[in-house]
Amino acid sequence: MTRFGIEEEFLFVDAHSLTPVTLAAGTRERITRLRTGGEVTKEFLTSQIECLTEPVSTAADAEEQSTHLRGLIGWHAREQSAIAAGTGTPFATTRSSTVSPSAHYHDVASWLGHLTRDHEVNGLHVHVEVLDDEERVRALNRVRGWLPVLLALTGNSPFAGGRDSSFSSWRSILIRRLPGSWSPPRFRDVDDYRTQVERLVDLRAITDPAALSWAARISDRFPTVELRVFDAQLTAEDAVFAAVLSRAIVLTDEQPHGDAGIDGLDASLWTAARHGMDARMIDPTTGAVAAAWAVADRMLAVIAPTLRDLGDDERVREGIARLRAVGTGADRQRRALDQGGTPMLARLLAAGTPAPVA
Repeated sequence: MTRFGIEEEFLFVDAHSLTPVTLAAGTRERITRLRTGGEVTKEFLTSQIECLTEPVSTAADAEEQSTHLRGLIGWHAREQSAIAAGTGTPFATTRSSTVSPSAHYHDVASWLGHLTRDHEVNGLHVHVEVLDDEERVRALNRVRGWLPVLLALTGNSPFAGGRDSSFSSWRSILIRRLPGSWSPPRFRDVDDYRTQVERLVDLRAITDPAALSWAARISDRFPTVELRVFDAQLTAEDAVFAAVLSRAIVLTDEQPHGDAGIDGLDASLWTAARHGMDARMIDPTTGAVAAAWAVADRMLAVIAPTLRDLGDDERVREGIARLRAVGTGADRQRRALDQGGTPMLARLLAAGTPAPVA
């Protein structure tokens, strides 16, 4: 069975103000030394950390590892009166982010310039194993048209600077400021892919292929197609839902017939970032404008045989039912703030990374 892996970024925030906090000295070093059922690594900012599952074949294994890693960082967060928040952007910020000490991160910070000061973004990245070079390009082309509805389903960053941003995914808007972001173009073959990436490097628009911010790309490190369109998710269950959808899309041979082009895809990504599942976007099977839920239903119909073959159909049905009942992460965050202010929002965020009971 085709393997996949999940990379989840988390932001440590103060348990009361929900502003980013730098991890206590030595905390990240202690966590990142552990190698049990996945691993934890440093991220761009000293307030961030990333959890990576091992390559897995089943959704159950992915959820077990994600839950384990979330518990690990949740315990360390609790030790310093903080929350390891699975959210695309923090509720509020001091605009005083500190870049992690690293030659690579120093180069990235120099490249970003002033953008570094409020680039507090956290994503969920899903790697789907595809061993053949050319098939990775074909799979990337298949994925493109579904990126807007995937974003709409998983938007989880409604706040900016302590206020409602009016966006479902404010993280996506911040990412849009970077070159080589949002939708990738369509590629003829692997040589075309490499040529276009090398051109961005030659332009000094990106520092290296690993700096691409496309919502989907071919991994520079692994034989995988990497979907990066998702905000960080509130729960392990939400993250695995996004992952199994990603795997099924990558492995489904049927190509969407209506190519929206870069402008159409980027416009659809913008409406998905703005309105979530209330957005209108281009249906990649027809090229016509449709409601997000209609596009989601079409996507599920296209990938249904693959989901059944992989044994993921029931999990996806449950995930869709959950979204219809309680909304996206952005909907749940807004509802928590409306009903109980920042204390209730803090409880919602903390519930996604629960510290194990001693």
